[in-house]
This record gives sequence, structure tokens and C-alpha cells, in this order.
Amino acid sequence: MINEQLINPSNIVVVGGSNNIQKPGGKILKNLIDGGYKGTIHIVNPKEDEVQGIKCYKTAAEIPNTEMAILSIPAKSCVEAVDILANTKNTKAFIIVSAGFSEESQEGAALEKRIAEIINKTSGSLIGPNCIGILTPSHHSLFTSPIPRLDPKGCDLISSSGATAVFIMESGITKGLRFSSVFSVGNSAQNGVEDVLKHFDETFDPEKSSRIKLLYIESIKDPDSLLYHASSLIRKGCTIAAIKAGTSDAGSRAASSHTGALASSDAAVEALFRKAGIVRCHGREELTTVASVFMHKKLKGKRIAIITQAGGPAVMLTDALSRGGLEIPRLNDDDAVQIKKMLLPGSSAQNPIDLLATGTAEQLGAVIDYCENKIDYVDAMMVIFGSPGLVEVFDAYQVLHNKMAECKKPIFPVLPSIITASKETEFFIEKGHVNFPDEVSLGSALTKVFETPAPAEEITEFPGLDILGLRRIIDNCSDGFVSAETIQKILNTAKIPFVKEYISSNKDEILFAACEMGYPVAVKVVGPIHKSDIGGVSLNVKSEKHLAVEFDHMMALPGATAVQIQPMLAGKELFIGAKYEPRFGHVVLCGLGGIFVEVLEDFSSGLAPLTYDEAYSMIHSLKSYKIFQGTRGQQGINETQFAEIIVKLSGLLRFATEIKELDFNPLIATPQGITVVDARIRVEKG
Repeated sequence: MINEQLINPSNIVVVGGSNNIQKPGGKILKNLIDGGYKGTIHIVNPKEDEVQGIKCYKTAAEIPNTEMAILSIPAKSCVEAVDILANTKNTKAFIIVSAGFSEESQEGAALEKRIAEIINKTSGSLIGPNCIGILTPSHHSLFTSPIPRLDPKGCDLISSSGATAVFIMESGITKGLRFSSVFSVGNSAQNGVEDVLKHFDETFDPEKSSRIKLLYIESIKDPDSLLYHASSLIRKGCTIAAIKAGTSDAGSRAASSHTGALASSDAAVEALFRKAGIVRCHGREELTTVASVFMHKKLKGKRIAIITQAGGPAVMLTDALSRGGLEIPRLNDDDAVQIKKMLLPGSSAQNPIDLLATGTAEQLGAVIDYCENKIDYVDAMMVIFGSPGLVEVFDAYQVLHNKMAECKKPIFPVLPSIITASKETEFFIEKGHVNFPDEVSLGSALTKVFETPAPAEEITEFPGLDILGLRRIIDNCSDGFVSAETIQKILNTAKIPFVKEYISSNKDEILFAACEMGYPVAVKVVGPIHKSDIGGVSLNVKSEKHLAVEFDHMMALPGATAVQIQPMLAGKELFIGAKYEPRFGHVVLCGLGGIFVEVLEDFSSGLAPLTYDEAYSMIHSLKSYKIFQGTRGQQGINETQFAEIIVKLSGLLRFATEIKELDFNPLIATPQGITVVDARIRVEKG
């Protein structure tokens, strides 16, 4: 838990405080003093009488009662110090920057566990061990640099890694990004990223609290807590961006189905972030660029006007925005004529609007005013304004500052001349702004923010699902892949359409059923899991003679128990799958079938149970989504029915957690509807 003594202690003891500021114990004390900490500071160091001008005690047993302790001593000495402080000095908050714990050895892990037990028993709060400390408005308890100037309207940063927190701050500070607090949780023996986020949620004050949260996560120990508190904060008006590192371990471990190979831990993280409304980032620069987007007015539409002083950056920005689905609308003739009158000869009054390198501050202001007040088909402006080294651009940046305050439409500044116009850029940032030095990074970040869905609503009802019938079927299943007949029964409980089929090990029965069903038919072996790999699937069988040959071939395959026939359906292939990921629950995947999922790996993921909005968001995020809409005269796919099947499946999984892997591959989309053609379900009850 995070308590008040950790956030705003009235007194602090630095155990291991030093005069050597090149050591963590010395630097953290210097940062406390330089940061203007207003409470009392005590020092424990057996070798000193005074440290950085402050009286020093030889042991923790000698100090007065102290609310918070910072430990920078060898790991093996920490247990005794914590025991004394927690049990005799009423210390309720601990920051342990020392290393040598669970990250290093089993012995270290045992020490870490003992420390957490002592602190938990006395209802204390622990950050670390193996961290750089924390930074709050009350105290600068970090042993690193830089120490950013804190701003209540800045970002709250929570990081699993201390070094990464430092590098994120450096990346943000150069852009003008401001910070409200920094928490480095290290080994998270008691408090992890989720716990700090929970504290921010439970103590959120709409008048005082920061509305931007940045997360660097190495291990999600409590996905439910992260989902709940992130969603809660976003609904309160916050924005959250996060990096989840360490997701490339290909969670295809021993996967026995196609879904199992695709639904890695990374897909689970993607699904969790989508459900919570968290903007997912993959690097520090992207994280701080997204945070910089958060610092601006919210983009409410996707139509962007680009006002530029240079053609090349504007073209690259246009490409970046277009790739992300945002629009750069061409100005209508009347507006183009009016803007052209404001500019120098040779300027372009299309979109991008090019002022040329010789464009003036007055022209910049006039164009911004026109886009703000006269053009109703523009939702935001991006201004690229550097310096060719001919004149200073203080006046242009002052105009930009004024317009950003006045305009209702968001304005995103790209000031690329960080050397030629370094003084002017610093002048602009000092006014409280954030600069985007690279237009492509801005374009990518803005589209990512715009496309991230809002937190999903909680689902409490599952209409149409026969829960009792589903449970009876699952309870009677054995571990392993279930039979085709059982699959049909399971899908029927959720009213998921499945193609008509007939299964038998008797050739005459199969031939008779095919005659009743009508040719052509699809023929599949029953028994083996990976049918296609062993030649167990034959499509478009058009005659009884051909079917008889295929029957004999199928029954001769290793593991064959029967043959299945289905009417041939012609249409676009789709894919839905699900896999149970420990701690996360069921990760549901969807996409087009065939090469799109097999080779291009074009699929999206969601965390069950899913709402219709989540299902639509998954479909719309597919690279191949244009095929759903219909291309080159071809009929599109009924995305409403596809979303409905995704939602029904996710509800089914909510009440059948024993289903560990599930494949619908393919579903066939025809003008008459979408039908599951092949399905595999693996049950595991252990």
C-alpha cells in the first residue's frame, strides 16, 4: 500500500547517508536538501559525526521516531535496520535503493521477503528494493539526475526500472515535458506499478491531481488491478500511456493450436491495454511524444491542417498522419484564394499550407486565425516553423504561444531548429509548452492517441447464452480436444452459427448424407488435430466416386476415427480464436483467415468478455479492414455479424474457463451470413 508517510513525511532518516555525493547515499541526501525538503532529516552512518552539515547517528536505534526511511546500505544489513525502524521508531514508509536482493540470488530473495513481512506486519509502505527512489512535491528522494522541475499539471511517471525512469525523464525534459511525480518501484517487494496506480486512482482530486500517467512495466503481477484503476482514472479525465517490456518470449510455448501460437503474452498485454483505454507505446521516445500529445487540447476529429515553413517536413508529416488514418483535407477554392492573399508570392494555399522559409509571424497568425474561425472542415492544426538561420523567430513563436491559448482547436507545434533557433525554442518551452522536434514522431503518436478506444464498459449480462446448458456440456468433457459433436453443442449454447455437417466412420452413410446434402462437399478427417498437415482436408468434392476415394484416404490416416462432410461454402475466410492466459483470462483474437493470419499475422486481440464496441475496435484495427468494407467492386463482409460472433464467443468463455484454446478457422463470410466451418476446442480442468 502507498501511505501518506511515503508521499509527505514530516521527517526522514537516510540510513547510509554520505558526504560522497558520487554514492547513492550521498546523492540522495543532496537531492533532498537541494529540493528544499521542509521536514527534519536524520542520518545514520557509523563512520561519521556529521554528513552534509547534518548531525549523524551511529545506529538506527539512536534516532528519534521517524516517519520515513531511505536505506542505502548493503542488502544483508537492511533486515536489521528495517526491523529496528518499523518496530521501535514507528517508521511507516521505506525506500530501499540497495541492490542485491531477488534480482541477484535466492539468498537475496529471502532477505527481500523478510523485509516485506516486517513492513507488512506494521502496516508500513515499501518502495523497492533495487530502485532509484521516488520524487514527490514534498521530497526529492532520488539518487539520480536530472531532477525535473515539478508541475502539478505535469506527468506522473511510474517505472519498474530506475534507469529507464531516468532516461524517460531526459527524453521528456528536452521536449519541454513536465513531471508531477516519479516512482521507481524496482523489485516491487510490496508495491508495484499497479499499486502506485491504485493510489493515484483512490486519491484523485480533479482540482489538484495530474491527469497524465506514464507507465514503464516489466511484469504485470495483477492485471485485474491494472485494468480497474487505469479504466477508473481515464473515466475521471486522465490519459495513460504505457510501455510493457519483455513480451517477445513468444508465448507459443507448447501450443497445440494455431491460436495457441498467436496468443502470446504480448497479445494479452495488447488486449488488456485496449480494454483499459491505455495508449500502448514501444519505446521511450514514443512514450514521451504521446505524453506531449496529452499536454495539448484533445483532438476531436481526424481532419488536420498543416501550416508549414518547409515543404519536406510537411510531406513527411502528411504521410505519417495518413498512414494512421487521419485526414489532410484539400482546401476548397474560396478558402485557398483567401489564404493565398495573406502569403508571399510562391506560397502554397493548399493543405499543407506552405508559407515558405521567408514566411513571417504575421502571416502565421493570420493563417491560424483563418483555419480556426473560417474553415469548419479542419479539427486541428499542426505548425512546422523552424529557422533557416536568416533571422530570429522569437516573434513567430510568441504568435504561436498566443494562438495556442486563444484557439479552441488544438495546435501542435513542430519546431525543428533545436540548434539554429535554440534560444527561441527554449523561450517557447519556458512559456509552458511542449515542442515536437520531429514531425513524423508527432504524426505517429497523434494517430495512436486518436485511435486508442475509451475504456470498455463492464459486462454484467449475457443475453442469449444458455449458461446452464454450457456448464453441463463442459462438466461432462474430458481433458483434451473435444469431439466435433461436442463443439456443435457448445456453439449452440451461444447461438453461434456452425455449418451443417455429417460425421460417420461408415462409407455408405457418408455417401448417402452427401447425396442428401448436395454436392460439392468438403471432406475432413476426424481424430487428428492438425488435419491439413497430414492431407486430412479435401475441398470441392463434386461426385460420389470422388467422395468414396477421399473417404478411403481419410480413414487410412494415422489417428483417424471418422470422416466429416460439409457443404462447400464460397466466400471470404475469417478467423476467431481464444487462449487462456494465466492471470489475464481469455485472450480473444480475430482477423481475416488464410494468408492474412498465417503469413502476415494480421490479427487483433481483446480480453474476454468483450463489448460490441470492443469487438468493432478489434475489427477496425486490422490492417486488412478495407476488405471488410469491400474493395474493387467486391462485396464487403458483414462486420456487424462478425462482431456479434466475437461477443458471443467471449461471453461463452466467461462461463467456461476450462476452455484453454479455441480456434474458429475458418469462418466463411457469404452474402447470406457468416458461418463457422471448422472449429477446435481444448478443455483442461486441472
